[in-house]
Amino acid sequence: MPDDMFRRGYYRVAIVEDHALQRERTEEVLHERAGVRVVARCETLPQFLAWVRTAPSATHPHLLVLDLSVDRGPDVDPEVVARLVRSGLKVIVLSAMASPALVRRVLRANVSGVVGKRDSADDLARAVRTVLMGGEWMTAEMASVIAHDPARPSLSDQEERALVLYASGLTTEAVAARIGVKRDTAKKYIDGVKRKYATVGREVRTKTDLYRAAIADGYLDAPGTARVP
Repeated sequence: MPDDMFRRGYYRVAIVEDHALQRERTEEVLHERAGVRVVARCETLPQFLAWVRTAPSATHPHLLVLDLSVDRGPDVDPEVVARLVRSGLKVIVLSAMASPALVRRVLRANVSGVVGKRDSADDLARAVRTVLMGGEWMTAEMASVIAHDPARPSLSDQEERALVLYASGLTTEAVAARIGVKRDTAKKYIDGVKRKYATVGREVRTKTDLYRAAIADGYLDAPGTARVP
């Protein structure tokens, strides 16, 4: 039965990719090798969202194949991706891996798969079919690229929250209030972040240092914009 659904082109897929040739090639692969129907071809995620708002529900996609970076615009907002996933849309990231930190942030939105632009057309087709059947997809090579970052310390959830809030400009007292702990506990989290950065050879003594580190490592989505876990 599942294979028959692919043969009949039952599944609907949308593509977000700002390069026209890549967009056309992706559509060809999805149609010819994955057996799905492409119902929307958009240059950016905001363009896709605008299309969804006006398109009949019967044409809404089951899956979005999403490029994260746009040459002439901002990168994809991970929180927008998280809202799409919560709405029931399956998402596969199709990335050139120019920013592993951005891919890591989007993975936290519970996307179903990651495909590299250096992967084969068959890999993309298999990823799409696997995700539409309820599975997840990531090659060992892609997992290694995303995970391999020895200069990025491993922070606890509370340390990460403290870093994001403090690096965004809040005082230690305000960080404590947002997290729901005492000031001394919030300070302990921030000091712990500094120590962990020092262990990987990166000194972050000041709030400005922490701000720059948070951006570099993907804890802040963009300059001046915090992603609060």
